[in-house]
Amino acid sequence: MKQNRREFIKKSTCALGMAALATQVEHFGLMTALAQKTDDRMNANVPSDYRALVCVFMAGGNDGNNTVIPNHSDANLSNYQTYSNARSAAGLALAQNTLLPIGVPRMNNLTYGLNPNLGTVANGINNGIHELWAQGKMAIATNVGTLVAPMTRAQYQNNSVRRPFQLFSHSDQVSQYQGGRADTPVFTGWGGRMSDLRTAPDNPGGLVPMITSINGAQLFTAGTSTLPLAIASASTPLAQVLNPQGYNTTAASQARLAAFNQLRGQDLSANYVKAASQITDGAIIANQALGVNPQEVTVAFPTTSIGNQLKQVARIIKKRGDLAVNRQIFYVQIGSFDTHNGQLAGQGTLLAQFSQAVRSFNDEIAAQGAANNVTLFTMSDFSRTLNPAGVGALVGSDHAWGNHLFIIGGAVNGGNFYGVNTSNGTPYPNLTMNGPDDADSGTGARGRWIPTTSVEQYAATLARWYGLPEADMPTVFPNYNNFISNTNLGFMQP
Repeated sequence: MKQNRREFIKKSTCALGMAALATQVEHFGLMTALAQKTDDRMNANVPSDYRALVCVFMAGGNDGNNTVIPNHSDANLSNYQTYSNARSAAGLALAQNTLLPIGVPRMNNLTYGLNPNLGTVANGINNGIHELWAQGKMAIATNVGTLVAPMTRAQYQNNSVRRPFQLFSHSDQVSQYQGGRADTPVFTGWGGRMSDLRTAPDNPGGLVPMITSINGAQLFTAGTSTLPLAIASASTPLAQVLNPQGYNTTAASQARLAAFNQLRGQDLSANYVKAASQITDGAIIANQALGVNPQEVTVAFPTTSIGNQLKQVARIIKKRGDLAVNRQIFYVQIGSFDTHNGQLAGQGTLLAQFSQAVRSFNDEIAAQGAANNVTLFTMSDFSRTLNPAGVGALVGSDHAWGNHLFIIGGAVNGGNFYGVNTSNGTPYPNLTMNGPDDADSGTGARGRWIPTTSVEQYAATLARWYGLPEADMPTVFPNYNNFISNTNLGFMQP
């Protein structure tokens, strides 16, 4: 059957394994302003060092209350007994003797505990993230969440400060974490907006986009002028992640490929045809760059989904010189944290997968000599209620708000908690249901901590280390000025 030109291009383009580069094609008519802004900065100093941010999104809402637990008996602060009283009867509390202890200098060296799945594995080898705390390579930002502006319990309950829209909704809270804005829906992410502003001045000769997802197209990676790269995990070699599909070495196939390449140079006066050609060109250039001088990682990674994603990120970072990039942003994801039931086993398995994969990633980046140049951080939809849902083996928890997030890397001021203080004068919330940090009240209170640290404050601290100028903060984080009094939480070195 004969094909017309439109059908041929459509089928040929779809045959390319690079769909993610096309995720922003609808923005091509809106690129002018930001493109001009980045062009104006081409004369800025190109960074002399390399820096990368790696976002690990815990999809579904990781339960922070069973991730970072009080392990002390100080009666003036929420202690282990407070936590145990809330969760033990239903079977959701972790035994105190199983917690992995961490001391917190800014809280008078009170001891807290990490979920036991973040440390020693069954074979007795500690290859999780727990020991990174003592090494000063891991920090925890506590009670972080989506906010429009700082909010107290009284302001929440009398509605005198605007709440995030659709609070406790999975899709909306994911969008607000990844979009960096909680007062209205947005169609770009804060990672993508940073890439919009920094690609031209930071990676002027880059052979791949500044931002890469190893988990498909995501709001976090979407920008206005940014074309994010989305590639498969480590089960696919880098040299093959963007190979054109549907072609082989036969004469007929090569003739088809030659015809496709020739057609892409025609009708470029039409915006969408030109956009499609530019996207395809970008994929071909990236494919060639990723296939040159392949270098495998030297540290063994677990073969889990998150392990393979982080291994692929490590491979790309190892090729940073070949790719001519100075700044990169990565997105990976581990899912199924929506633990309304079966939480102890379900969350435990996921945290073990996360911990072992991140530890392998940390060790590989150190082996590459880039420990101080790469920072990994976590985000999640929200935390979960302190009050359990159900009892026994199937016990779980429901959607909540303020959560505890990990930051890991050589440039981290590790071994401490960071964030804006809660009602008890520390960044770790009061774990009293219907207490001063609980959004709920009365007999229906379930322990949903009102965040004292916003996504913007958390993300801005990371963005500042990455190199985002202060003048660009309100562009990347539209509500930035609502939190201007504390936009550097201190967990990153200069």
